[in-house]
Amino acid sequence: MTYSPYFIHGETRPGRWLITCDHATNVVPADVNGGDLGLHRADMERHIAYDVGAYGVARHLGELLNSPVVASNFSRLVIDPNRGPDDPTLLMKLYDGSIIPANRHAGPAEVARRMAMFYQPYDDQLARLSALPHAVILSVHSFTRQLRGRDPRPWHVGVLYAADDRLARPLIRLLTDEGDLCVGDNEPYSGHLPGDTIDRHALRQGRPNVLIEVRNDLIADEAGQKHWAERLAPVLERALALAGV
Repeated sequence: MTYSPYFIHGETRPGRWLITCDHATNVVPADVNGGDLGLHRADMERHIAYDVGAYGVARHLGELLNSPVVASNFSRLVIDPNRGPDDPTLLMKLYDGSIIPANRHAGPAEVARRMAMFYQPYDDQLARLSALPHAVILSVHSFTRQLRGRDPRPWHVGVLYAADDRLARPLIRLLTDEGDLCVGDNEPYSGHLPGDTIDRHALRQGRPNVLIEVRNDLIADEAGQKHWAERLAPVLERALALAGV
């Protein structure tokens, strides 16, 4: 099977949403150190390598919202597509206590090579599909319950946004009103990251957008991913209607 740095599901679906998943897989392509970053398998299976469960949630949301899905097919440790080209965390050499051996000596030439092979093809697809005049960008991510040496995070789901909160505000209100969720308002971290995918493909063009973070232990298996997609889809549709965009 020929390798591709991205997946597209349901490209011709007529729904308004464009669902993106920047950290969908933990794949290390063969062109990067023979397909091995030098990390233990346990590290490659945790959040430092990809957003655990997010891809499954995104695919199910695409079906439920009858909308296209675009997902990356390379580990965030290969190159992070949710960072601007000048971001110092574009290629991580140390992440949550783990040294990434194959990245330790990666200089500008290697960064540029990975950008051209992986980052840019994925970014080009985002640009192409987000250019549809009706597009509303929904970026799906997951977060780990606890970073090493840090306190546990209480949130079940976080709604992230930057300057444009037209969609985020009603979504936070609707999720909070459900009564059984701890909802993060720009938590567990801020939604403002200059040069990230929302910035590049939504904010600069004035497109409605929102980023959802689901705690990864809740979506670690297929059942959890389907459950959360089924829970989020109707709330997203109501939030879109309330936002009037």
